Amino acid sequence: MANKKPSDVIDLGKLIRKVWSRKKLFFILWPATAILAYLLIICVPRYYSTSVKLAPEMSNTGTGGALSSLASSFGIDFGDIQTTDAISPFLYPDLMGDNAFVTKLWKMPVKNLDGDISTTYYDYLKNYQKSTWWSKAISWTIRKLKPKKKEMNIKSGNGQFNPYYLSEKDDRLANGVRGLIFISVDKKTGVIGINVTDQDPIICKTMADSTTSLLQQAIIDYRTNKARVDVEYYTKLEAEALKSYEEARMKYIRYADSNIDPVLESYRAKRNDLENDMQLKYNKYTTLNTQLDGARAKVQERTPAFTLLKGASVPVKPAGPKRMLFVLGMLIMVTFGGIVYIIKDDIKEALFQSE
Repeated sequence: MANKKPSDVIDLGKLIRKVWSRKKLFFILWPATAILAYLLIICVPRYYSTSVKLAPEMSNTGTGGALSSLASSFGIDFGDIQTTDAISPFLYPDLMGDNAFVTKLWKMPVKNLDGDISTTYYDYLKNYQKSTWWSKAISWTIRKLKPKKKEMNIKSGNGQFNPYYLSEKDDRLANGVRGLIFISVDKKTGVIGINVTDQDPIICKTMADSTTSLLQQAIIDYRTNKARVDVEYYTKLEAEALKSYEEARMKYIRYADSNIDPVLESYRAKRNDLENDMQLKYNKYTTLNTQLDGARAKVQERTPAFTLLKGASVPVKPAGPKRMLFVLGMLIMVTFGGIVYIIKDDIKEALFQSE
């Protein structure tokens, strides 16, 4: 077997000795890197995180039986397929993509841990959020270099706020909310998870509870929408039927009082006609009243129940940034860079000789 040329083998011992001979370089890099990394990471505001787990009532057909059990062992969930709802529960997280849902969160009242801030979530995000000095510098530079545009202030026909015509600043704020509030659904269990991140622990919990309530109301509104439309429809018909019955009754009463002892058959026939008309309209009213009661019961039947598996708690410790891990990571990167800098000539020589 032919012997390898010495130039084909990298002498690791030589590289280690070369790095060790330049150890004073690391004694300068490590303290400087640690100080600079700490000064950098300390500028990043601390943030807190809390979560909620919510189990909504599912509306399924109840079919599947053993087939569903067998399919679940392969990771296939028939529950979503069998649901009678047009919108699957797995689409609930997409509500955060709707401006109407996000802007409702802006109206939520919040109060910070120290108690010196008591305002709406919109005002808090706009005026009380901390940021790093370099992000402020970048934003200032962009504002100066970017040509000024007239801010849109489009409202709906009745002069109210329209969430689908946001100004550039409000649009950035809405996207910021989407980065702070995250909704997810477990595909196996159907449990809804809500995770909220904020710079204040009390506001973090407040917004987790507010998002949970708003999501529950959105689900209830969707699930009961058809039944509530039916209630409005039957309420209108019942009111019209009651009015019609009252008019027929008063007409019959006036005619009966005016003709207490009618002699002519024509008077008796007209009274009977009025009485029959009154009875028909009364029957119509009672029928619609029964249908209205049924529609109201349908609203209650369609209203889902929610089980709170894990409520939002006030976070005790910040979720980030991980300052020690950041400093350690920077030290590892500087160490690796220093080693590459010391042995770069040996690497170039090895690559040249291999070619």
